[in-house]
Amino acid sequence: MPEKKFSNGNKQVDATPVKSFFVSMLTRDITLPYAILDLLDNCVDGILRTTNSGHGNTPYKGFKAEIDFDKDSFCIHDNCGGIPWNLSDYAFRMGRPAGRGEKLIGTVGTYGIGMKRAIFKIGKNCSITTKNGKDSYEINITPKWILDEGDWRLPVERAKQSMKEDGTTIVIDKLYPGISAQFGHDKASFEADLTDKIATHYAFIIEKGFSVYVNQVAVKPRPTSLLFADPDRKTKKAIRPFIYKTNVDGVSVFLTVGFTRPIPSQEEVQDEQEEKKYSSLGAGWTVLCNDRAVLYCDKTEVTGWGEAGVPNYHTQFIAISGIVEFISDDPSKLPTTTTKRGINSSSSLYLQVKNKMREGMLLFTQYTNKWKTDIKQSKDHMRSGRALRLQEIKQVASNLSFMPVKGVIGGEQYKPSLPMPKPIEPNRIRISFVRKKHEIQLVGTYLFEDAEASASKIGERCFDEILKEAKK
Repeated sequence: MPEKKFSNGNKQVDATPVKSFFVSMLTRDITLPYAILDLLDNCVDGILRTTNSGHGNTPYKGFKAEIDFDKDSFCIHDNCGGIPWNLSDYAFRMGRPAGRGEKLIGTVGTYGIGMKRAIFKIGKNCSITTKNGKDSYEINITPKWILDEGDWRLPVERAKQSMKEDGTTIVIDKLYPGISAQFGHDKASFEADLTDKIATHYAFIIEKGFSVYVNQVAVKPRPTSLLFADPDRKTKKAIRPFIYKTNVDGVSVFLTVGFTRPIPSQEEVQDEQEEKKYSSLGAGWTVLCNDRAVLYCDKTEVTGWGEAGVPNYHTQFIAISGIVEFISDDPSKLPTTTTKRGINSSSSLYLQVKNKMREGMLLFTQYTNKWKTDIKQSKDHMRSGRALRLQEIKQVASNLSFMPVKGVIGGEQYKPSLPMPKPIEPNRIRISFVRKKHEIQLVGTYLFEDAEASASKIGERCFDEILKEAKK
C-alpha cells in the first residue's frame, strides 16, 4: 500500500499528554478522606527511608504527622525524614520514571501519583517544603502552572523557612468549593469521618509508635483483637483463631480469623439499647499491605463472603473478624489497586490466599450456626479467652503446632479445635419464636416483676406453667 501523503506534509500527530486531564481524572476515583490517607502514606514512606526498617514492636516511635484544616486551607506537617533530592523526580513527576534503581522498601505506592492526586483533589495552590539532611527546598504548584499545558516543570527554590527536623510540610489553599464546605460548614462531620478512617486504617502503624493528630487532637487506634483461650483440660478444645502463613515470591502472608467477642443472641442484636455494643462495624476482613489497611472490615464477596459455601454476611456473624497481612519490599507484588484502598481481585496471589480466608471463615460461621440456640454456654467458652492483637497473635503462633499446606502457594496453618454443643436428645425438641419486645417485657413483669428478664427465661417459665395445667 503506498504511503499516504497529506497536504501539509506532516506524518505525525500530537500525543502530548494534557495536564488538565491528569488533574481532573486522577482525582475522580478517590474520596477526600482517602486522598488524605495517601499523604499519610508518604509520611510512613519517609520513616522507612529514614530507619530502613519497619520491623520490631515500635519502629515508628518518635515520628508524627499533624493534619490541620479549615474552610480556607489544608496543612499536613511531619517529621518523617523529608524527601531526598535524589528522589525529587519520583516524588513530583506524574508517575514513576522508568529504570529507577532505588527500591522504596515498605511502601505501598508503585505509580507515583498519590501526593499529586491528593493535592489536586483539595485545591489549586500548593506549597511543599521539605528538609532531608542538607537538602532543604520548596516547590510550588500554582493555578498558572496547572493551566499551562506546555510546561510540566516545577520551579524549585531554597526553603524560605528553616525546619528544625527532617520532614515535609504541605500547605494547600484556594480550595475547591466542595472541599472548602467539608472543611468549613461540615467540619465536625468530616473531622469525625477522617479520624475514624485513620484510627482503623492506620491502627497497626499507630500501635507501632506513629502519632497522628487531626486539628491538634491525637488519633487513638482501633485495632482488631481476636479471642485466644487456653484448652479445656478434659476436651482439649478452645476458642482460638485459625492461622495461615506462607511466603511467595518475596511476599510474606499472615492470615488469622476468629471471634472478637462472645456471640450475641438475636435478641441482643435487635435490642436498640444494645445496638452500639453489638455493632457490625468491627466484623469482617481487614487486609493489610505493608502495615496499611487497604480494606477495613469488609463483608462482601471481595473477601469471600457469600462464596464457595461461605454464607453471606449476617448479623449472627457479628463477632467474626479476620486479618490478612501482606508484606513485601517490592510494592508491585502487593495485591492493591491504584488508590491503595482496595484489593486487586484478579491478583493470583490474592485469589489463592482468599481460598484460605474462606476456609477459616467457614470454621467460625459453622460454629456460630451450631451454637445459636445455646448462646449462653457459647459465651461461657469465650469468656475465658484473652483478646490478642495481631502482633500478639504472631508471638503466640510461634508456640503452636502448624500443619503443612499443599497447593499452589503452600505454607502452613493452625486449625483450632473448637468446642461444640452436645447434640439434642432424640426425644427433645427446641422451641424458638419471636414476639414484640414490649409484649415480652409485659410478661416478664407479670411473671418475675422484672421487665428486663431474658426472653429465654420468660419462655421457659411460660411453657412450664402451661405444662403444669396440661398435666392436671
